Amino acid sequence: MLNVIYEDNHILVVIKPQNVPTQEDSSGDKDMLTLVKEYIKEKYDKPGNVYVGLVHRLDRPTGGVMVFAKTSKAAARLTEAIKSNEITKTYLTIVNGVPKVKKQKLVNYLKKNEKTNIVSVVGPAVSGAKYAELNYETLSSLNGTSLLSVNLITGRSHQIRAQLSHMGNHIYNDFKYGSKTKGNLMLWAYKLVLLHPTTKQKMTFTVFPELVGAWKTYENTLANLK
Repeated sequence: MLNVIYEDNHILVVIKPQNVPTQEDSSGDKDMLTLVKEYIKEKYDKPGNVYVGLVHRLDRPTGGVMVFAKTSKAAARLTEAIKSNEITKTYLTIVNGVPKVKKQKLVNYLKKNEKTNIVSVVGPAVSGAKYAELNYETLSSLNGTSLLSVNLITGRSHQIRAQLSHMGNHIYNDFKYGSKTKGNLMLWAYKLVLLHPTTKQKMTFTVFPELVGAWKTYENTLANLK
């Protein structure tokens, strides 16, 4: 069942559940792109293939707000807006420990090991290294963990997970990147700000994670963000 929070003739904004792939992968599990196509096909009784433009991605373990394009023109404009940092993507995450610096920009170079599917911070001269940039702010710290707001500047695979882990603050439940606990990844894409591809109207979509697990610990802080 697709959770649609906004739709018009040009864009579709949905909530991606955690552990659902953005697009088809080797697992064969149902993915967001397919779900969106099926939704449009059924709702509008469209024959044949349905066009849906995938303009950005969320890693499989990450949930939150995603926008899809319903026309090729909208897809081209949204893709260009993402490349030029005109679309703001903000995440909430719970990390282990307390960051030494409350608020800062992180700039690293990342490289993905295709065999292990793990991204590492490497030197800028390493072959295949990709520039990665984000800004984070510590919102609150409780019980040996911290709630962070993260503004993603570049959109590299596993970027937030790799950069925060390298900083020494693994995302809670991110066993792959050093956390001692397992479970749903405490990383959620909660805010998306964009200019509509045709009307140029500024649009803000905000969805908070369900208050379960470690998120429940920060219920008051999250309430103050609304």
